[in-house]
Amino acid sequence: MENTNTFVIHPYLKKTKYDKLLLLNEAVSLARAINLNCIFSDTVGLDKINSKTYLNSGYVELIKIKATELSVNLIFINTNLSPIQQRNLEKSINCKIIDRTGLILEIFGSRAKSNEGKLSVLLASLRFQKSRLVRSWTHLERQRGGAGFMGGPGEKQIESDKRQLTERINRLKKKILKINKIRDIQRYRRIKNKIPVISLVGYTNSGKSTLFNLITKSSVLSKDMLFASLDSTIRNGYLNGSNFIFIDTVGFIRDLPTTLIDAFKSTLDEIINSDLILHVRDISDSQYLIHKTEVQKILSEIGIEKDDKRIVEVINKIDLVENKSNFHNLLNHKSIMISAKNSKGVDALKKKILEILVSDRESKKLSQQPY
Repeated sequence: MENTNTFVIHPYLKKTKYDKLLLLNEAVSLARAINLNCIFSDTVGLDKINSKTYLNSGYVELIKIKATELSVNLIFINTNLSPIQQRNLEKSINCKIIDRTGLILEIFGSRAKSNEGKLSVLLASLRFQKSRLVRSWTHLERQRGGAGFMGGPGEKQIESDKRQLTERINRLKKKILKINKIRDIQRYRRIKNKIPVISLVGYTNSGKSTLFNLITKSSVLSKDMLFASLDSTIRNGYLNGSNFIFIDTVGFIRDLPTTLIDAFKSTLDEIINSDLILHVRDISDSQYLIHKTEVQKILSEIGIEKDDKRIVEVINKIDLVENKSNFHNLLNHKSIMISAKNSKGVDALKKKILEILVSDRESKKLSQQPY
């Protein structure tokens, strides 16, 4: 897909309040994250969603003409399309169409490095393909005869493809289950040895990996790019001479595909079992409040509510903001401001982590004492 001439289209309902230009920029960043050559981008307001093509017919015709003129190979529609909508758009425009879930799966597939990461992405991709078989062409309507003389009408090609995908999915689940068992053993040992676990979560490109590298003295890939690091990374770290386990998780994003959340559940379970959760936020992004909501939404899907006492808000990239007058509105007794890139405030963050964990430990001791 690299260097493919691509259109990026962000459709939105006119009644919504989101900033359409900022969401379009995020869509372009997603396309560039997998090295697509974005030669045209546009937003299109909709009064209602067209059940056949999502977009209205007039805009579809306009895009068809423009795609022909500019010799476009791929059109990225920044929303989740139904299989029928995707098929109808491809027929109408005569061009390959990819939706938001499809593109994020492509990005994850190109970035996964660990065995678990590759298996998880493949599992999510197969589940996505299985739901998409209806959009394939007419060969899926053909039937194959039975093996015996009483075979009957036979098995439809689409049924055969679904069966094969189901078999592959089940094999992958078994492989991931084995990895999960090893992870469970490691988690049990950490609990037994009473080593505190600290997870870093946040919207993609919020600076988690930079902070993670700083605290653990690691070299996890850290770039100003969406999904620069995909695989969750676990490292030992030392604060005031004490050993801690730090976990850098995959960055979250708006409308993260459910298939990916399910596939990465074993990795996300590490967050559930953490003693402390550092929610890293990029204060320099004008959408920081929306990003916070999106992170809270995904955490809620795995069972961590927004008022969970383990969550510490880390307000990052303060060096990129000139007007700091609004900072006090973001802070509570558990939040702290830093610049991971310049190491500013990181020592104060380490101190805050120790204070919270010591306080929690003392609280647990008191609660366990008999009256």
